[in-house]
Amino acid sequence: MDHLLWEKSIDFHGHACPGLAIGFKAALAALEKLKINRSSDEELVCVTENDACGVDAVQVVTGCTFGKGNLIYRGTGKQAFTFFHRPSGKSIRIVYHKSRSPHGTDKHSRMMEILAMNPDSLFQFKVPSFQLPEEARIFNSVTCEICGEQAPEHKIRLQNEKKVCLDCFVPYSREIRL
Repeated sequence: MDHLLWEKSIDFHGHACPGLAIGFKAALAALEKLKINRSSDEELVCVTENDACGVDAVQVVTGCTFGKGNLIYRGTGKQAFTFFHRPSGKSIRIVYHKSRSPHGTDKHSRMMEILAMNPDSLFQFKVPSFQLPEEARIFNSVTCEICGEQAPEHKIRLQNEKKVCLDCFVPYSREIRL
């Protein structure tokens, strides 16, 4: 295990915990299975299906970040991370299986067991069921005619002949929800 990288992950996240360990192991496994190094720009893309602790380790280990546009949130709530390597076209989906995870008596012992485990015992490795998202794009900013704040043009809606942001937009639906 790369102890320096683990310490950087802890510093970034704010504390050590089993969730951080899961993301740390998943990110290392992705780099190893794809036979690549940390992303310096957008060559590696991670689609995370959760917004939990492990995502912080994924950012530190892989270099995928929301700001660069190569960390994408897909809110299924699953402990799953899908990685795409643009230059090689390789991809992998890594899914954590709690049933395979250690059942230590406290958080610290569970975390230490996770860090010591072989990734093949901790995760399922699958072929992604969706395609690589397109590269991040830069959009023109448009000023909302209600609040005066700017938003990218793809997030603007027309309402009563005014350009409005998503916060000011009042959605219309006659759909009956069950």
